[in-house]
Amino acid sequence: MAFAMELRPKSASVVQGLGNFAWHDEDWIRARAVGDPRQKPMAIYEVHLGSWMRASEGDGGWLSYRELAPRLIEHCKAHGFTHLELLPIAEHAFDLSWGYQTTGYFAPTARYGAPDDLRYFIDLCHQHGLGVLLDWVPAHFPKDDYALRWFDGTALYEHADPREGEHRDWGTLIFNYGRHEVRAFLLANALYWLDQFHFDGLRVDAVASMIYRDYSRPHGEWIPNQYGGRENLEAIALLQELNRQVYSAFPGVLTIAEESTAWGGVTAPTYLGGLGFGFKWNMGWMHDTLHYFTKDPVHRKYHHNDLTFSMLYAWTENFILPLSHDEVVHGKRALLSKMPGDDWRKAAGLRQLLAYLYAHPGKKLLFMGAEFGQWSEWRHDASLDWQLLAEPRHSGIQRLVQQLGQLYLGHDALWAWDHEPRGFQWIDCTDSEQSVISFLRRGPQGELVCVFNLTPLPRRNYRIGVPAAGDYLELVNSDAEGFGGSNLGNCGRVVSQPIPSHGMEQSLALTLPPLGALIFTREAIRPTGDAVLVPESVAGEPEPQP
Repeated sequence: MAFAMELRPKSASVVQGLGNFAWHDEDWIRARAVGDPRQKPMAIYEVHLGSWMRASEGDGGWLSYRELAPRLIEHCKAHGFTHLELLPIAEHAFDLSWGYQTTGYFAPTARYGAPDDLRYFIDLCHQHGLGVLLDWVPAHFPKDDYALRWFDGTALYEHADPREGEHRDWGTLIFNYGRHEVRAFLLANALYWLDQFHFDGLRVDAVASMIYRDYSRPHGEWIPNQYGGRENLEAIALLQELNRQVYSAFPGVLTIAEESTAWGGVTAPTYLGGLGFGFKWNMGWMHDTLHYFTKDPVHRKYHHNDLTFSMLYAWTENFILPLSHDEVVHGKRALLSKMPGDDWRKAAGLRQLLAYLYAHPGKKLLFMGAEFGQWSEWRHDASLDWQLLAEPRHSGIQRLVQQLGQLYLGHDALWAWDHEPRGFQWIDCTDSEQSVISFLRRGPQGELVCVFNLTPLPRRNYRIGVPAAGDYLELVNSDAEGFGGSNLGNCGRVVSQPIPSHGMEQSLALTLPPLGALIFTREAIRPTGDAVLVPESVAGEPEPQP
């Protein structure tokens, strides 16, 4: 309950007041409260502060909140990210828990400085137009004796019965959400981070483990609710109250659920029986997409539905598309390492995956390191492999992410109608034999044409329908030489032809690069000042490496 704690391995609470920090983010807070977040761009950079970057001198230890702030801001702005999301920074004893086993719910971790140093970090982010989200963990807490376990010598915050009070998967304890005192503790804690530290939202961890009493439990090792069901009614009531209070007290602040099941209404209003979250991580999209992209291209035609299935439920919730930290640890490999084939194909596959993330309906989340194609899994106790940027393959991946980020911010077709059917239209979702998909993204200012050739075989004169006649500019070509590709493309421009295709009167005859992503716009709606990196020519271009 303390506002500060000693740094591990010490564990004492530190008596400290809240202080009187001088904030300079009034304009940000005022602007945050205006408009609908669903109709604004949201590209989130997920970061673990202890391993994003470390000191280059001495023992290579942690950088402080004040040292990290300007570096992260510059990095995020260069890549077009709108928000940072911090893995939990409430105090925790075990580094390997990454903060998800919280021992000090009201204490920012002393690893990176004092509470006012964290306030400085967030204040500076706001002054530079960058939102900051916090991973918040009400689903469980560790068994450390100096934390909440048996706080007064009894099961005070948890259940006494392990069938209700213990997550065996994680070796942690579960809050007793039915107790008024426990609910008050958690609600106060959530509001504390938003009020005292000006966080712009809470990403609530492990929601599925809260709302189901039988979560990851075999038959006979869980206790039904009072009606005999598997729903945790007390946890559901807590989450609904959390969202009511947050959205009432802090206009423009977000709540985001990490929820991995088919529970209906996670982002529906509480007055309609929903949980009331603003957004939900689309774990199904992440699973299906990675399942597809890790397949050898020769087999992809048999898994085409992995890419098309997401559009059957895309409008049921307000989704964020995560490529998160969970997918690059514990033997799952880094995103670049997941891709099939040799090094050239791996890099091309990752570039295509990142372009697909930005083109697909839904807000975006990318875990640190993916933006330049880190080879190794994430390590919590070491810096990212920034030295890789000296190699053209990795600097090319970074340049693509930077261009995608700026494209995303500059074209409302990629975010304004993210959660409405009018923002998306398939051109062709049926070409499984050639493993090509194409679709339109629409917004108030126009539309974009997105085409993905998901095999390493170049395809020439590939025809797709388009909704209007005109010159179509190739805004993004993931196979451009500057990104590390083979430089196969459409000379930066394609003129439509009055040849019907895919139910439309006009069409384009395209050259599809190997494992390539193409994004076009009609010239009339191209925003001025766009930096476009596309192949200079088609004739005589090198074929992709085998």
